[in-house]
Amino acid sequence: MTGRPAPSTPSPASQPLSDDYFHDMYAVADDPWGFTERWYERRKYALTLASLSSERYRRAFEPGCSIGVLSAELALCADHLVCMDLSPRATEFARRRLARHSDHVEVLTGNVVVDWPDGEFDLIVLSEILYYLTPTQLDDLVRRLPRSLSPDGEVVAVHWRHTVSEYPQSGDDVHDRLLDSDLVHSAGYRDADLRLDLFGRESRGSVAQREDLVG
Repeated sequence: MTGRPAPSTPSPASQPLSDDYFHDMYAVADDPWGFTERWYERRKYALTLASLSSERYRRAFEPGCSIGVLSAELALCADHLVCMDLSPRATEFARRRLARHSDHVEVLTGNVVVDWPDGEFDLIVLSEILYYLTPTQLDDLVRRLPRSLSPDGEVVAVHWRHTVSEYPQSGDDVHDRLLDSDLVHSAGYRDADLRLDLFGRESRGSVAQREDLVG
């Protein structure tokens, strides 16, 4: 359950997307959003990874992992990574891509709304997934985030900013909601195409402060 939209159209939809939307996308293409081909995607992944404030994470969660392109990068900085996607075909591709990391990567097929995994994470990556949720579903997920984070954990959210008529919300809608939550905002970036924000359960100080580089 992830992916940047292909076409842009004027106004968001008011109803949640059917699961068939994602099943149909993967039925006609192995990589329907061009995650392995487009510079937009490679640049987005680089920005996402560069925004992380820790070099390594004990337990990470990436809902909406799709075919596992970003997951392969996250696997290099996590002791244990849980990936999830709604599409069985997408998770099949993700498992193949992540096979060499199978000792510490778990790929699940499930819906983030009802199948959120138990336990705490010190990294949650929400990449191009939250605008698929209705406002009510988003509120429920946002309230869940602090309970799912370790005390020093962080959430990185990154979303396409252009409007897509099928989607219940825009990227700006979901980031504005995250900024209005109980999470502590620690960093952000935006341009015409994407918006990225980093949050924690509590303030941890900057990377330089944590490494005693600041007097």
